[in-house]
Amino acid sequence: MSTHRNNKLYLISVNAIIMGLYVVLSFILPFSSGAIQFRLSESLNHLVVFNRKLMWGVFGGVLVYNLFFGFGILDVLFGGGQTLVALTLTALLQNIIKNVKLRMVLNTLFFTASMFLIALMLNITLDLPFWPTYGTTALSELIIMTISAPVMYYINSKLHFAEKV
Repeated sequence: MSTHRNNKLYLISVNAIIMGLYVVLSFILPFSSGAIQFRLSESLNHLVVFNRKLMWGVFGGVLVYNLFFGFGILDVLFGGGQTLVALTLTALLQNIIKNVKLRMVLNTLFFTASMFLIALMLNITLDLPFWPTYGTTALSELIIMTISAPVMYYINSKLHFAEKV
């Protein structure tokens, strides 16, 4: 097997592990779905700050969790869309903004601002009022992403995500 093929298999394996980790971590805190969402798994969103190739594991984890444990296909579309938009914005900055801490802040803001998609989905599925729901989901996301940023930064200092794949 060629080195190139081994690298692709390794990348796929790492993303599969991240996907599974996302699903498992989503069960740890009691409020993983709804108008108030504290998903510990959202800390994995910061992986894209260190290595944009890891976004597919996070995105896949969101899709799996939302399909089987969330609000079904609408949650896959809205939640997956929200995650893909925020991850892509952060991934695009990797070569433009070299400061990792600044990219973490921007990543947090992208995820927080894009929670309007989740509020819209909850408005459609549960008839929750849009603006208060956007406020609570955005605040929830801001909190979990802010708390997890220094933790992920520390983990990266030990594991060096950029060098792994």
